[in-house]
Amino acid sequence: MTSYLSLFLCLILLFNVLVADAFTGTYGINYGRLADNIPAPESVVTLLRANKIKNVRIYDADHSVLTAFKDSEIQIIIGLGNEFLKDISVNEDRAIEWVKINVQPYLPGTLIRGIAVGNEILGGGDTELWEVLVPAVKNVYNALDKLDLSHKIEVSSPHSEAVFENTYPPSAGVFKESILPYMLPLLNFSKQIGSPFYINAYPFLAYKSDPSHIDLNYALFEKSSGIYDAKTKLHYDNMFEAMIDAAYFALEKAGFEKMPVICSETGWASQGDENEAGANVKNARTYNNNLHKLLLKKKGTPHRPKMVMRAYIFALFNENQKPGPTSERNFGLFKADGSIAYKIGFRGLVPSSASKDFVLRGGFWSSQWFVALASAIVLTQFLDL
Repeated sequence: MTSYLSLFLCLILLFNVLVADAFTGTYGINYGRLADNIPAPESVVTLLRANKIKNVRIYDADHSVLTAFKDSEIQIIIGLGNEFLKDISVNEDRAIEWVKINVQPYLPGTLIRGIAVGNEILGGGDTELWEVLVPAVKNVYNALDKLDLSHKIEVSSPHSEAVFENTYPPSAGVFKESILPYMLPLLNFSKQIGSPFYINAYPFLAYKSDPSHIDLNYALFEKSSGIYDAKTKLHYDNMFEAMIDAAYFALEKAGFEKMPVICSETGWASQGDENEAGANVKNARTYNNNLHKLLLKKKGTPHRPKMVMRAYIFALFNENQKPGPTSERNFGLFKADGSIAYKIGFRGLVPSSASKDFVLRGGFWSSQWFVALASAIVLTQFLDL
């Protein structure tokens, strides 16, 4: 009887671990849509499946996107925008209404595995949003719980590097004192519900801000002397792993040494303004190609070698309506027409000067012959990769 009980408890624990994980494998991508010239969601699903990308993050809960992803077997994290946080934070009924409208109708066909409540709130300039973040996160989770969905859908809130007071060397990683009154309750609740710590980590932004003191090769995963952390006696070959470990050290100092870290955004711009050092196609290709290879190795960081690194790449497409410097509109692995921006092993919806490999747009041709050909191409790609 005792052995059966032990087995039952182990199965319960395993089930809880499996359902709490919103990330399959190690590689995901951010599907931003601040553009008026990118492919339709149905074509995006064709593109993602052909390239065997199983994890996607969007920044809202657009119904056309959620419908297109039905039966795609692609896991998706949706976003509850910053503009909704104040309303959601004061009214759990509004959170329940939001889930009933934007989540429940699309299950189980669309694999919604997470809700990102806000983006880069702590460390940002709107302190009013700092105050409402934790209540909003709790209300969204409670709404899922009341609808019997909390065991299937993770609740989190991604952060920027601005939440840290220091990150160099990695062992010096620590949160800013000013945000601790808001960060600690969030981390406590995340620990309670089993959510990881999501960080947007951009070596590109670090290099752009100080190109005279940062080795470009170190930022691009290329051969370099790297850095040595004297306190831990750990050596870092690249800035990305150093950024992830800095987050781990900050969490440890805050009392959350067992919380996993997932990179919710990282990438490199293929074009930028004159003052945006390093923003070019060569560097973007090098960074994303090397990062892709690193993630496929399923390894950990120097400080956490057993915690496999996982990351969402920013971004799927160049987005022509994003505000800010030129780089903001040029992070895409794919151009607006669906062709690849540069070669790192992916195939586009249409051929480009960078590659002759492509898959057909979903629903673009009506001929049955073309539909059959499209299916054959997709199947071939699945077999080859």
